[in-house]
Amino acid sequence: MTHYLIAAAWVVLGAALGVFVRWGSVRLAVLEELEPGHKPWQVYGPPVLSSVVFGIFALGVSPFPVLVVRSVFVLVLVQVIFFDFEHRLILDRVMFPAMGLAAIVSLFHSPWWGGLAMGLAAGLLFLVIALVGAAIFRTEALGFGDVKLALFLGLLLGWPYVFQGLLYGVFFAAVGAVVFIVWNRTLKGTIAYGPYLAAGALVMLFSLP
Repeated sequence: MTHYLIAAAWVVLGAALGVFVRWGSVRLAVLEELEPGHKPWQVYGPPVLSSVVFGIFALGVSPFPVLVVRSVFVLVLVQVIFFDFEHRLILDRVMFPAMGLAAIVSLFHSPWWGGLAMGLAAGLLFLVIALVGAAIFRTEALGFGDVKLALFLGLLLGWPYVFQGLLYGVFFAAVGAVVFIVWNRTLKGTIAYGPYLAAGALVMLFSLP
């Protein structure tokens, strides 16, 4: 019974913190000289998704200190998902503090250097993809925000989970691309990769031992 009460409280906390994430994203958009949107998914998406994910994590993640730490990273990923969908931008103001926190947490894993190594590996992999894609297609295949996000995910998930998370992200992006093509009835246009990579990270963050 206590476990379910904690989960219920965590759902409410997730909704409240999701409201804070939306408030913070609006303030950050203003700082970046961007116009915040007011569509229902933009306003209510962060609290709804945060509350749902918080509830799932509360039921499946223990002990409690691990739940708290992972919930903090859930909020970062939720911010990335909705801000990148809305503005096609992953903010350094969000990524750099998140990288620092993930790097500190990774030092408590075994081996202690695993998260740092995976962060560098994932970041370099996406940097190479971005540079090669730009050279071949003469356009931006991946933004440098995606590179920094991959570095963050490597720090956060570590070996070997970051690769599974990235694969989930690629799969989600492929599904999103198909939906985009069907919905718009055109092959022209681009999608934001960050939200899908962040969604893959959420799946793996829940699955971590």
